[in-house]
Amino acid sequence: MRKQTGLSRRDLLKGTGAVLAGSAFSTRVIAAAPPAEPVTLILIEAAKKEGQVVYYTSTDLPVAEKLAKAFEAKYAGITVRVERTGAERVFQRVGQEYSSNIHAVDVVNSSDAAHFIVWKRDGILAPYVPEEVAKYYPEEHRDPDGQFASFRVWLSIIAYNTNLVKAEDAPKSFADLLDSKWKGKIVKGHPGYSGTIMTATYQMQRDLGWSFFEQLAKQNIMQVQSSTDPPKKLDLGERAVMADGNEYNIFQLKEMGRPVAPVYATEGSPVIVGPNGIFKDCPHPNAARLFQSFALGREGQQLNVEIGGLRSVHAQAQEKAGRKPLKDIKTMKDDPAAVEREGESIKSHYTRIFRV
Repeated sequence: MRKQTGLSRRDLLKGTGAVLAGSAFSTRVIAAAPPAEPVTLILIEAAKKEGQVVYYTSTDLPVAEKLAKAFEAKYAGITVRVERTGAERVFQRVGQEYSSNIHAVDVVNSSDAAHFIVWKRDGILAPYVPEEVAKYYPEEHRDPDGQFASFRVWLSIIAYNTNLVKAEDAPKSFADLLDSKWKGKIVKGHPGYSGTIMTATYQMQRDLGWSFFEQLAKQNIMQVQSSTDPPKKLDLGERAVMADGNEYNIFQLKEMGRPVAPVYATEGSPVIVGPNGIFKDCPHPNAARLFQSFALGREGQQLNVEIGGLRSVHAQAQEKAGRKPLKDIKTMKDDPAAVEREGESIKSHYTRIFRV
């Protein structure tokens, strides 16, 4: 039985000797990654015999369900059970299940890449390298032991409601959000619920200082949970500006003709990496591998871009016309290992400042 119940991510990390580096995945190399594996008829037939994949994810539910339906259409006879919640709750659920010796999940996605550092060190991830990951993924976006890889990449951005704010009046920077004219007009997510907001909060307090958040807290903001919530509040006109939240939701809404527009802060936008990994004791190991290959392959990645509004590190995935290319955007630096080290203190500091 695992001893995870009641332990924080910081507790789990104690004594592990974390290596803090600037790559997307800073993890201690345990062994060499296994050979890359193509999708074969043998794998497909074995997966069909299992008949199901259980997928825990923090991806926005409509996007996760579209990925599931595309997989089910390609591999008839295998269903995908999508269990969607915020990244921090995904992490807690996995910890609670494994502490009780419950192995219910096959594949997990989290918007907090630091979760995979813990799961890897706890020895509960299964090494598996899909052929396309080996061929088309940058080294910094795949675990050196083959235990996870970047399923999705996106930004946490500022955005505004175009019915309530003129383009020339919209904030251009995080500093602009502190202007008194935005008091009572801002919405933002919470790092205690959302992995995206946890990661963004780490990068912003590192680059801008906690003083930024202390001043932002005086703006009478609307505090919501998920990083998917601020774009929805903008769309409804409940707030004029969002201080953080998913770029991909803004893309989706804007392309549906909704009154929202993105802003890429002059200080840089936080970049978020959401890996996928397979659990070693998963109930459907073959279906899990097939689903992982699909999700990280060009087909799944292009769906993420086209339907999900996400970014992809797959070399063959194409950015959608009309969106600002990632290479043209100033971004902050991702550091999952530092988020892992400082996550609990970030949540407590944030709670003290915003009193939520």
